[in-house]
Amino acid sequence: MLDICLLGTGGMMPMPGRFLTAMLARINGRLLLIDCGEGTQVTMKMLGWGFKPIDVICITHFHADHISGLPGLLLTIGNAGRKEPLTMVGPQGLEYIVDGLRRICPDLPFPIKYIEIGKDTPNPLSVGEFCISYCQADHMVRCYAYRIDLARKGKFDVKKAESLGLPKPLWGMIQKEGSVEFGGKVYTSQMVMGNARSGIGVAYCTDSRPVDRIGSLIQGVQLFICEGMYGEDEKKQKALDNKHMLFSEAAQLAKDGGVGQLWLTHFSPSLNEPHLYLGVAREIFPNTVLGEERKSTTILFPKEG
Repeated sequence: MLDICLLGTGGMMPMPGRFLTAMLARINGRLLLIDCGEGTQVTMKMLGWGFKPIDVICITHFHADHISGLPGLLLTIGNAGRKEPLTMVGPQGLEYIVDGLRRICPDLPFPIKYIEIGKDTPNPLSVGEFCISYCQADHMVRCYAYRIDLARKGKFDVKKAESLGLPKPLWGMIQKEGSVEFGGKVYTSQMVMGNARSGIGVAYCTDSRPVDRIGSLIQGVQLFICEGMYGEDEKKQKALDNKHMLFSEAAQLAKDGGVGQLWLTHFSPSLNEPHLYLGVAREIFPNTVLGEERKSTTILFPKEG
């Protein structure tokens, strides 16, 4: 299963009762954070999932509302007792930007590994428990949308194991360890497992126009967290000028991408009552909800016959 929390819903600046947009994912107790604007660690503290287990921080882009909270968060992670390396993923120039921010937190008890996305960067990336896919968004600066996937192995095939002559005491071992030796031969789990089953996918996109490559990235995810900077369609020109999305545009992306549910987030500071425009999105994609501070969900593997 995959736990997801939307830490905040604000764009540009934090507001009373509205933290800046960031997302936290949890798999088997390990954490991945996407974006870290001013005050992110405050809402994380309120959530209570901890700081030490953060293995990965993905940065969408280098605007302050998505990265300026890093120095304080890194210090908090260190104070929580982390010694293991932490991986940071983001646009090219990530290490330079973070080094600048770290002038006020130069001494950390853990090393940072940087993955700067370029033409030779693997896609997806595998970091610890997390499989991370990405695509370039369409914003004023280089920006990325991310997708987190949790794969699911096939079922153990008893008939395959019996046909190979594997004794029952080895069945659990081959599933757990991936291979066993028996009768002078090595048997791998692929030899006794069925086809892979449907997994879990969650996608996150802020600060972008609705471009086709984002639609491809989000195909079939159970949850799509997407910016809705402006609620009313009358602000289309402003969205075009500032490279942001309307509620209706995020909903159309969700519909075309065949996602399970859409959470709208990254609201403009001028959007005081986003609920007034929720119907605009639901007319296009009915399973749309407004993001809320620390809105959380647990996504389970789909049931299969």
